[in-house]
Amino acid sequence: MSNEVLLLTTTQIKNVMSYYATSKIERNAPGVIFAAKLSDTSITAYKSGKVLFQGGGATREAMRWGTTQEKTAKKISSAKGDTLPEGFALKSVLGSDETGTGDFFGPMTVAACYVPADKVELIQFLGVKDSKMLTDDLMRKIAPDLKKSLTYSILILGNEKYNTVQAKGWSQGKIKALLHNQALKHVLTKIAPEKPEFILIDQFAERGIYYNHVKAEKEIIRENVLFSTKAEQLHVSVAAASILARVAFLEEMDKLSLKTGFTIPKGASSKVDEIAAKILLDKGEEELKSITKWHFANSQKAMALAQKKKR
Repeated sequence: MSNEVLLLTTTQIKNVMSYYATSKIERNAPGVIFAAKLSDTSITAYKSGKVLFQGGGATREAMRWGTTQEKTAKKISSAKGDTLPEGFALKSVLGSDETGTGDFFGPMTVAACYVPADKVELIQFLGVKDSKMLTDDLMRKIAPDLKKSLTYSILILGNEKYNTVQAKGWSQGKIKALLHNQALKHVLTKIAPEKPEFILIDQFAERGIYYNHVKAEKEIIRENVLFSTKAEQLHVSVAAASILARVAFLEEMDKLSLKTGFTIPKGASSKVDEIAAKILLDKGEEELKSITKWHFANSQKAMALAQKKKR
């Protein structure tokens, strides 16, 4: 079993409605303008122009309207990690993802999000997809609806705490693993006694390394856990978690901009060095250290720039 989502023009959707007219069914759901049911496939068209094909014949029917099986296969095969069960995209899954790990400014944020099977279609309708395919502004708009619709946990690790544990020798991999385990535990507690069919972690470390990082934890989430790269493309639970983590990061960056009086840039570019140097000169080293990942090379670059500006 699989699912396919196409974005079609108004004319194409009219053709879809005409083609499946004899299989039409009533579907009273938000945004639905047409629904049909074949022996092995459900077809749902939305006002947004999206058409969702679900079931064993989803790829076959979607190919009638512009997709290709080769594209779908390439997308899935590019992911690395555990082999996922058939029909995984439609199952009840608790997914987790993180952001902020490569940014000099701002915290590391991790989110876990549970999407039961009966809400997969709704989350797709809300526009959830790999966060790398969405703009920050669009993610900010989607996030409130996700929070209303789903059970989730968002963890924010401020840079003062980050710098403390990093100085003790903790790698980013260990920090991420501990946060993922904690976020997953929070969501499992919230949804109990219900359990997801699977847990999917956007893979940043091999399974053995991940569990070595969390081996000292009192409660370690192991049951039905799968790891995969590009997990946002494999289930909407990880895509939703990615969006919630990203928006939490953006909101923290907004706070930093207000606090410092400078527009804080993302990433670790030369632009970041320039702003860091200005904050260093304006507010001092301790203030800059408290809002950055101090072991990044940007800290030394910022101090060098600040020294030049003093001359």
